[in-house]
Amino acid sequence: MDEILDAVGRIFDIQRYSIHDGPGIRTIIFLKGCALRCRWCCNPESQSFEIQTMNMNGEVKTVGEDISVRELMDIIRQDAFYYRRSGGGVTLSGGEALLQPHFAVPLLMACHAFGINTAIETTGIAKWEVIKDYLPHLDYVLMDIKHMDSRKHKEFTKQPNERILENARRIAEYGSNLTIRIPVIPTFNDTPAEISAIADFAASLPGVERLHLLPYHRMGQDKYGWLGREYTLMDITPPSSEHMNELLKAARRPGLHCQIGG
Repeated sequence: MDEILDAVGRIFDIQRYSIHDGPGIRTIIFLKGCALRCRWCCNPESQSFEIQTMNMNGEVKTVGEDISVRELMDIIRQDAFYYRRSGGGVTLSGGEALLQPHFAVPLLMACHAFGINTAIETTGIAKWEVIKDYLPHLDYVLMDIKHMDSRKHKEFTKQPNERILENARRIAEYGSNLTIRIPVIPTFNDTPAEISAIADFAASLPGVERLHLLPYHRMGQDKYGWLGREYTLMDITPPSSEHMNELLKAARRPGLHCQIGG
């Protein structure tokens, strides 16, 4: 157990008392580093594996810290009462938690050892040999499928989607409790035809019944300036409620249980 608890990884945030990214009240652990560069990313500080600084209008903030599983478990276990009462637990997010297996897998193992439910919010971009080490220690997998067209996927995220789609199928075939999520981004994937294509794929995955539509928002745009970067979607506005409901109807056609948000 000491070997598990002594594993060290790099995170950039801990969000307690969350009611998103899995059932019940959850603690979300945000790991640093991502292989994608989604134009709409609301956590641009998560993309680099390096510890960074953000200049927040004259206030300098350090982003990223190295922490052990032991130290994290001391924080996580403070809310064990809320997990038990609500059916909640811990969710790994990012960045991309699949890219720190030396740390994330021991963290999931430690959570299970203490009877804490686990989930991951992931792009599914890692090699299958890495992903399969996570799955025995996960109760829920929340996986983004952003587009079925690999060319357009690469244009907006800097990565093609073939490995992602293959991993979604493998995760479903493993028997994981898998929910597919679609970040709905105007100019990228916000037509009924594009949403229907993803929903059809999700419905083809064994055991997958749930799909969440996550509307684009601008809550992270200021961070780009704080990091000295350009936010390239300044001309894009969030989709209206009416449009999201239209997309929801398209997503439901294959018979999935769909919702907006999640």
